[in-house]
Amino acid sequence: MPVRIASLQTFRRDYPVVGHFKFFAGRGDRPPMRETVLVKLTTDDGAAGWGQCVPSPRWSYETIETVESTLRGYLAPALVGLDPLDGEAIHAAMDHAIAPSFSTGQPICKAGVDLALFDLAGRMLKQSPAERWGRQSAESVTLSWTLNPTSLAAMEADVAEAQRRGYRHFNVKVAPNAAYDLQLLRRLRQLAPEAIVWADANGGYDLETALSVAPRLADLGVSALEQPLPAVRLADFARLRKQGALPILMDEPLVSCDVLREFHQLGLLDGAAIKVSRCGGLSDARRQVEYLLEHGLLFFGSGLTDPDLSLAASLQLFAAYGLSVPAALNGPQYLSGSVLRTPIQISGDIAHAPTGPGLGVAVDASKLTASD
Repeated sequence: MPVRIASLQTFRRDYPVVGHFKFFAGRGDRPPMRETVLVKLTTDDGAAGWGQCVPSPRWSYETIETVESTLRGYLAPALVGLDPLDGEAIHAAMDHAIAPSFSTGQPICKAGVDLALFDLAGRMLKQSPAERWGRQSAESVTLSWTLNPTSLAAMEADVAEAQRRGYRHFNVKVAPNAAYDLQLLRRLRQLAPEAIVWADANGGYDLETALSVAPRLADLGVSALEQPLPAVRLADFARLRKQGALPILMDEPLVSCDVLREFHQLGLLDGAAIKVSRCGGLSDARRQVEYLLEHGLLFFGSGLTDPDLSLAASLQLFAAYGLSVPAALNGPQYLSGSVLRTPIQISGDIAHAPTGPGLGVAVDASKLTASD
């Protein structure tokens, strides 16, 4: 008889936020926290796999409350009894329980299940991610430091802290104030002339501003401009890319490989910043990476301030597919604490990819309290 999924459990785990990051703020009198939900899939023979959902309501519409209620009320009932090695059937069941709208429905929530499934299946097969994918993995991934300063003085202090900790490269949050952005990046170039730098507007420019600022960013040696415009401004993306001043990356709207393919065919982008947690997990993120490589598009790596399991999944993907640009995985920069028996090792700006089957990491269950 084949093994079946017997249960899906959820565990709330929040991580204190260290320093200022615009996507995390305290609620009421509570200090800023990176809220997450861990997912544990257990089979009827006792095997288990772990994943992690990382909602960020200032970045996307999913909240910690919607993640928990969706996992418990909709996805868990849909998955119990299914074969954990039949990923296609499991994703179909999730999409039947929470239907797609424009593309994947509640992708950040579903990412936690996808990671738990990947971890479980890898342990059952006794294979690492690279082995399952038939690839030779790198041992580590170089990280970039995220800059989102409120003043030039704050930026200079932040760069000094990054360099003290061994970081050499920077991703910079920009928009909507283009004049300030140019001033900031000009000063950054003075402080770190050899750094790889790219700018991320998180959809914060309008077309006129983006057309004006892109050539100036190029003059400052910025490698690419990520998500310069709101996700729905497709005609504006076409006009900006036609300008050709700077490579244009997309991020927020690429919640499935089908969307990436369509936007590429429409001539809207030069590449993508891949986020495992944005597009429902490793399954679709890997498809997006392979699409980028197949079509000669730029492959950048990013995340949603991922801790622990979500960070491990990103490192596994980026290491296996040879990411050559420093990854904007800023969990190690902004978060403290870990639920892993052995936390992911960071040496300066080098993150060591976990080894072993599944996601390559082990959860310390004594650090968790079940939320269901």
